[in-house]
Amino acid sequence: MLLWIFRCRRGTLMVSGFAWLSSPKAACACPFRPKGVTMEHHPFRLLHRRLVPFAVVALALLLALPATAAPTSGGDPARTVVDVEFLGEVIIPTGTLFDGTEIGGLSSITYGQGRGVYHTLSDDQGNRPTGDPVRYYTVVIDLDDGALDDGDVTFVGVTQLYEKGKTPFAPGGVDPEGFVFGRQGVFYMSSEGNILTEPIIDPFIRRYNPNGRMTAELPIPDKYIPNGVDWGVRQNLAFESLNVTPDGRLLVTAGEGALFQDGPASTFADGSLARILTYDNANRRAVSEFVYEVGPWAEPSSVFGVNGIVEVLPIDNVGTSLVMERSFSVGGVLGGGTGNVVVINEISNAGATDVLEVDALYKGGSPIALTPVSVWEVFAFDDLGIPIDNIEGMTFGPDLPDGRQTLVIVSDNNFNPSQFTQFIVLAVDIQATD
Repeated sequence: MLLWIFRCRRGTLMVSGFAWLSSPKAACACPFRPKGVTMEHHPFRLLHRRLVPFAVVALALLLALPATAAPTSGGDPARTVVDVEFLGEVIIPTGTLFDGTEIGGLSSITYGQGRGVYHTLSDDQGNRPTGDPVRYYTVVIDLDDGALDDGDVTFVGVTQLYEKGKTPFAPGGVDPEGFVFGRQGVFYMSSEGNILTEPIIDPFIRRYNPNGRMTAELPIPDKYIPNGVDWGVRQNLAFESLNVTPDGRLLVTAGEGALFQDGPASTFADGSLARILTYDNANRRAVSEFVYEVGPWAEPSSVFGVNGIVEVLPIDNVGTSLVMERSFSVGGVLGGGTGNVVVINEISNAGATDVLEVDALYKGGSPIALTPVSVWEVFAFDDLGIPIDNIEGMTFGPDLPDGRQTLVIVSDNNFNPSQFTQFIVLAVDIQATD
């Protein structure tokens, strides 16, 4: 079974349905529907319709909107995804060991183009019975034949990440989530923090050298710093994502879901407002911030559900990005029976409201007037017809001989024996819009 979702360009309408897919390795021939899947294949395509509530800001308020964004990078064209193809998957069973550590919790992945290797961050907080440290792995992924098959993913190194100098993180003292290779051989790592500890552990974004030593810390706007009650990030809904623009000048992250003061977290009935935050790498200062409308959960659950941004990946230097949005519902049957429903959306901040100076997106119990980023879906993992794990990381790999870019995705298995570490590779055709 598969779920397909269509959103209009302003992200206001979600229509979900179900269909059978004849091949688990079917290619996606267009941004919205896999090759071979027609409307006749979707007998339940109008199963339900749901408005994402915050997208529909009253037209009468539009004239009062704060300043909006426009492309600013001189001469750089905007780009868009025109085609997506599935190249394969590799599964690594939970419990697999490498160099004395358990492979798992892979929450982010980044590509070191100069060396042709990948680096993937484990979100192990250093407090598991194994005693494994906070770390990242170096991985080789063989795509020479244009496909991802068993044996194509090889772990070749593991590096410990430190709190300061060579002092390890205290057990549970960090929740590593985002990881990206930046300019001049440095890494950036984000942590969601923990609002349930005493004292609260704040979220952070830090710069590291390849040896795992911290070299700088980026200032986090006060609006993100939690008090654990009604301000700042919610537990496990902070800086899940981290990436850089193609020119390396900007660092982009996002809250997985709404800050406390930005309204409710998503539910099966309603979506929520998440912020996409951009830093200038030269001075490590926040320079812009835009609102992304997270959809409702894909399936109901009486136990637990969540939906949010797990990765943001810029595809040009003028405000166009891919956003990976993941819904999970305990007991869900979508995602090949895992309850994980993951889509990749393309967004543009052109014309969107810059809310960097706005501390709260809710006033008097209602959202303020603003224009969110425009959103349209380019890929739904349910269309593959395979079980989908807790996908969280996404990066561009090397170009294919035909000029398309590889998009490498990894899952966080939560070190759970009922889950698995999953690598998926897509080929994406990205073209200039002009």
